[in-house]
Amino acid sequence: MTCAAADRSKRAADAAAESRAATVMQAYRFALKPTPRQERALRSHAGAARFAWNWGLARCQEHYAVEGAWYSAMDLHKLWNSEKKADPALAWWRENSKCAYQEAFRDLDRALRDFGKSKQGERKGPRLGFPRFKKRSRCRDSFRLAERSIRCVGTTVTLPRLGTIRTHESTRKLARRLDNGTARILSATVSRTAQRWFVSFTCEVERAAPERHPRPGTAIGVDLGVKTLLVGVDDCGNLIIVEGPKALQSSLRKLRRASRAHSRKTAGSANRRKHAARLARLHAHVANIRADALHKATTDLAQRYAVVVTEDLNVAGMTRHRYLARAVSDQGFGQARRMLAYKTTRNGGRLLLADRWFPSSKQCSGCQAVKAKLPLSERIYRCAFCGLALDRDVNAARNLLQLAASGAESLNACGGTARPGPAGHVPAKQEPGTAPAGETGTAAGQPATAGQQAKPATATLGP
Repeated sequence: MTCAAADRSKRAADAAAESRAATVMQAYRFALKPTPRQERALRSHAGAARFAWNWGLARCQEHYAVEGAWYSAMDLHKLWNSEKKADPALAWWRENSKCAYQEAFRDLDRALRDFGKSKQGERKGPRLGFPRFKKRSRCRDSFRLAERSIRCVGTTVTLPRLGTIRTHESTRKLARRLDNGTARILSATVSRTAQRWFVSFTCEVERAAPERHPRPGTAIGVDLGVKTLLVGVDDCGNLIIVEGPKALQSSLRKLRRASRAHSRKTAGSANRRKHAARLARLHAHVANIRADALHKATTDLAQRYAVVVTEDLNVAGMTRHRYLARAVSDQGFGQARRMLAYKTTRNGGRLLLADRWFPSSKQCSGCQAVKAKLPLSERIYRCAFCGLALDRDVNAARNLLQLAASGAESLNACGGTARPGPAGHVPAKQEPGTAPAGETGTAAGQPATAGQQAKPATATLGP
């Protein structure tokens, strides 16, 4: 064994020794392989959840017209239990699991509460509209189950009222945790994407949270771009360039032809449904290629560097640009930042976000002079003061790295939003806490809310 390999092994052993147990919320997603009979049952459950949503929304509208208030999820459940037994037209409800109806009422209750908060200005983000009725041809087939009988063994999963369904890949990673008592399933969400069924288990997992990164002191500045997926410069001066797959751009010709063929088919015909399925498969293929590239790139960065510095980009605003929208969406800036956030925390590192108004591209990494304007067509940064000339993305990555090297690491999850006020992401004020591990195995209950999930630590850095 070489000295470098021995040093890496020692650092990994020290990091493992300093790790602590933490309980986090984690999802495990598997592609299902149902038989024709099981697929009909899956569609029936999705239809039952859709019917429960529409039924509950109609009752809420009637109640609001009289009382001026909505029904809660519990009220809708009680009304459903009394009406399904009295109305002979609802005798088919026994064909599906009761959880499909209950979870649909909970989703409707959450949507109504979010609408009310958004209308009163208590909810951040874009303004939410009133919940709408779901139509079979326009909504996604999905339903959620939360019972103790959910299991996974080998290449199979067991769901209530649906029985044992085969999966395309092995579920041993989750099954092993369930057996040794370090995880418990809270709920299972079954959904259909491009004629393929998936099950996503929301689990409470007890896992080792390292106190520090296996490579402490390492840092990298990452600049996301439309030409390349990311350009990074680390503390050793190494240049890392990851070329994005640009899945949408490479598949654009096929998508256009498939979309044109679909639009020419008679509405409601079997031929139109066939071409709609083909178009959905192409879009799913593009999304899979993009997600695969992002997972590989962000996992590598989180494992190799203790501190990752990137920009707080206004992705929503960039996607409204008439010339950049497609390229920005094709690279997946929002997904890249989300993945870096939880992967750096999982590996004992930190993600630092530069202030949205920090001029990483316009500032010279040599003399710190800032240009007034720098058009996107100018790919080489040339400084008029020190004569520096290099690629604009490399220059931006160097500026981001200098933020981490200038003592900005002490701002980890302790600072607030820098000027000019709330412009999207707000950093956490404190380090995310961890709850003690509870009961293990499969648990019945509601899926955790956003406030119960462990949030990765990020920081906002000023210029």
